[in-house]
Amino acid sequence: MSTILEVRDLSKNFGGLHAVKNVSFSLKEGEIVGLIGPNGAGKTTLVNLMTGVLKATSGHVIFNGQNVTAQRPFQAARSGLARTFQIVQPFPHMTVLENVTAGALFAAGAANRRQAQEQAMEHLEFVGLAPLAFRPATSLTLPSRKRLELAKSLAMNPRVLLLDEVNAGLNTSEIEQALALMRAIAARGITIMLIEHLMKVVLSLSERILVLHHGELISQGDPQTVISDPRVVEAYLGSKFAARQQGIAPIAGVAHV
Repeated sequence: MSTILEVRDLSKNFGGLHAVKNVSFSLKEGEIVGLIGPNGAGKTTLVNLMTGVLKATSGHVIFNGQNVTAQRPFQAARSGLARTFQIVQPFPHMTVLENVTAGALFAAGAANRRQAQEQAMEHLEFVGLAPLAFRPATSLTLPSRKRLELAKSLAMNPRVLLLDEVNAGLNTSEIEQALALMRAIAARGITIMLIEHLMKVVLSLSERILVLHHGELISQGDPQTVISDPRVVEAYLGSKFAARQQGIAPIAGVAHV
């Protein structure tokens, strides 16, 4: 697999606060990478830097061979770098179909509104929302709004999709359905970076895991390597979780976080 995106020494300062500090990693085409870390670790800030919502203090983002560090959010979307948001906010005065049509029309370059609607309906069928296409977006339940958020992102025809806690607030059955959707998206060749607190989801989906703590990348690698890393155990996982995953006794002296 070839590299589709590189983050090189990326930093963001808010006054004296180093929200993201010298973070470097790469994403390969078609892989699923988990991004984990405690609350306030800088995960969403990192995604905001990658998609132009925030301006980096230093460092670079290289997407598809181009330096896109200074891009704006609409440019990121049009180039194939899409993201979802932790707080789902559909366009409130539009139908489900119109929400997705907007992405196809303004980000994916559909030739006209009719073509954009046809593409939007295909994405709604893919995520299972086609029967609700003409309902107001505000009438959807939380699980359906999460699916709508995915459909909106897919309408941008992404090569890389950054998912910010798409499973938050879902029950076990809904999470299983979301996992199947994410696997189906990756099977299309779309690279996924997944911000997630549910370790069951991260370990089930991710080929690699990145770990942020206090804005720094403290570990990265395959899931078993990362959950065995003492720095990750201490900063985020806790000894009891790590022990369950590794089938060993808890590490004495390491508190559960």
